Amino acid sequence: MTTNTHTPNGHWINGGVVPAGSADTTTVINPATGEIVAEVPAGTAADVARAVAAARAAFPGWAATPPAERAAVVRRIGAGLGGRSEEIAAAITAEMGSPIAMSRTAQIGFPLAVAESFATLAGDFAWTEEVGTSLVVREAIGVVGAITPWNFPLQQIVSKLAPALVAGNTMVFKPSEVAPLTARILAEVTAEAGLPAGVFNVVYGTGAVVGEAISAHPDIDMISFTGSTRAGKRISAVASETVKRVALELGGKGANVILDDADLPQAVQTGVMMAFANGGQVCGAWPRMLVPASRHDEAVALAVAAAAAYTVGDPTDETTRIGPMAYEAHREKVDGYIEHGIAEGATLVFGGPGRPEGLEKGAYVRPTIFANVDPNSTIAQEEIFGPVLTIIPYADEDEAVAIANGTLYGLTSGVFGEPEHALAVAMRLRAGQVDVNGGQWNPLAPFGGYKQSGNGREFGRAGLEEFLETKAIQR
Repeated sequence: MTTNTHTPNGHWINGGVVPAGSADTTTVINPATGEIVAEVPAGTAADVARAVAAARAAFPGWAATPPAERAAVVRRIGAGLGGRSEEIAAAITAEMGSPIAMSRTAQIGFPLAVAESFATLAGDFAWTEEVGTSLVVREAIGVVGAITPWNFPLQQIVSKLAPALVAGNTMVFKPSEVAPLTARILAEVTAEAGLPAGVFNVVYGTGAVVGEAISAHPDIDMISFTGSTRAGKRISAVASETVKRVALELGGKGANVILDDADLPQAVQTGVMMAFANGGQVCGAWPRMLVPASRHDEAVALAVAAAAAYTVGDPTDETTRIGPMAYEAHREKVDGYIEHGIAEGATLVFGGPGRPEGLEKGAYVRPTIFANVDPNSTIAQEEIFGPVLTIIPYADEDEAVAIANGTLYGLTSGVFGEPEHALAVAMRLRAGQVDVNGGQWNPLAPFGGYKQSGNGREFGRAGLEEFLETKAIQR
């Protein structure tokens, strides 16, 4: 598969392409074919320093730009991305294997909605307010370092860039080395939208080099990171040396709590979708399905029937529901978890280890369902980040809540049942976002985690406030 994406031949610094400081590159591999998609620069600490200097120089002018003008630029960025949606979709499918139908919808649609939501929010936001004898001012933090993962390459950065720009910040961005291609498209779109040079900068490279340099740089005022809990802990430790603000959106192990008064077919069908979407490579997925013990076998039969519709195959095929994992090492990790589940004694009812039949090449796994899963087992506790659903029976509602809350994570969950009953249970869950009866995603609602799923919030008013400092002026 080829794309129209410009292969990055340098970093994007101060409004244009800048040659990398090193000749080293990172190879981007199409996970469906094993073919090379692109070579991108392997950035260095010196590249980061150049980008930070550009962002620092651009900060005073951008911060002084009226919020309405900043919001207008963000709205134009969204429009520009929409105009290149087919190119972006093709790039995402090529670099990390998201099925093209999903790349054209969620991978594009979500960031466009986020950009528009922040542009609109700027007009109603209380940038200043009177509190007694004080004038309270909300103003930009400064230079933001943004580090994002590969599973939603455009969505993850727009969720940081849009509020950061509306707030008046400048940015140095490191995309995942697995899925870096949309970063160049985004950079070009920002320039076309009238964003001043230096406000948005892109440095390609690995977390160990570029991510570390961004986290440590004394002229970066804030780190916004989405990724693994392990990496988030390292970023927090490095950033603490310069007392940066750190916002972390980390791992998840969401629970789909199906109550005894739920519409079971609807709850199971939605739950399977929330476990398998994007190949399960979603931090907000629900890989645990909790069902009343008396209805366990019925739920299993419904889940197996629903899973049969999730065709695995070529991600460029419009009918494919699950493409490859994003890269081969991740395929091996997911497959290892499936084997571990069998070894731990969970009942395999769908899928299993090994590549799907007819897909001997590429980073493919078989979507898998386990039943009668011990809530304390490895596959029920650790983030697999693949299309693996664990069905866990519970005796009563208190046990269901205890199981749902019984992991290191607390990012998302779902509850299905009579609406008031389900809402009452949702209030008991230790998660940053809970959907009741399949409630729709809302770009104005805050998103973020409890416990080791992170801190801080994205989206809506809370997401904008994340990128602002608060000043009190007594008079």
